[in-house]
Amino acid sequence: MRGTVLPVPRVRAILFDLGDTIMQETSEIKDADSTTMRADLFPGMAEALRALKGSGHQLGLVADTRPGTYRNVLGQHGLLELFDAFAISEELDTRKPDARMFLHALQALGVPQADFGRVMMVGNNLARDIRGANALGLLSVLIRWNTRYPWAPAEPEEVPLHTVHSAEGLLRLVAEVEGTPTPA
Repeated sequence: MRGTVLPVPRVRAILFDLGDTIMQETSEIKDADSTTMRADLFPGMAEALRALKGSGHQLGLVADTRPGTYRNVLGQHGLLELFDAFAISEELDTRKPDARMFLHALQALGVPQADFGRVMMVGNNLARDIRGANALGLLSVLIRWNTRYPWAPAEPEEVPLHTVHSAEGLLRLVAEVEGTPTPA
């Protein structure tokens, strides 16, 4: 509604990995340079991203991928414009769990260090996503869609703060952390 001011969410921003978090890596169609041209999303992820954005959350993508991949896949599904910041490994010349990946997105979103504990990082990889998020004091969320990566933390730094198994579970978690009804 025009003129309606949304309340400031308790979760300041939500960062996402791409592969096997938003998109299904097993469905990728790549070109000769290994840039993904198309891929399917996990059930409910498009709707969850739209709901989170619609409820006032800033969204960032923190992904170990090629620049064309995220543009192609998110663009294919009409999701690219939902993201406020992008930290892409090939553009930053580093990979997660390097803090520079996360800090690049946090800086682009205008999140001060004092608010890092109000930022969620949603990913599928304990060694990259969860370790990197935990090192900065972010709210680490493991999303478990499949068994492509280890699910048992190898070290204490890889223990997620939260685990979800679906897009709906992620929406319920955000609502629980914020103490609000689940976004529609």
